[in-house]
Amino acid sequence: MLILLSVCLLASPSTCKEERIDWSFEDASYLSCVVHAQGVLAQWQAAHPLWHVTRWRCVARRHAPTDL
Repeated sequence: MLILLSVCLLASPSTCKEERIDWSFEDASYLSCVVHAQGVLAQWQAAHPLWHVTRWRCVARRHAPTDL
């Protein structure tokens, strides 16, 4: 599973980008990803304090867009 994020700079909210977090359990269900994503997102946010997560979603690796 992948967690796809839209993130924006706190100092410049119009500066945004897309990020991917590779959640290593490919056979995990969508619901399992959603439940565990909050902890993963909290870790990402702590490691990237200049950025703010505006939205996110779980997606199976095989269905992930090639361009974010």
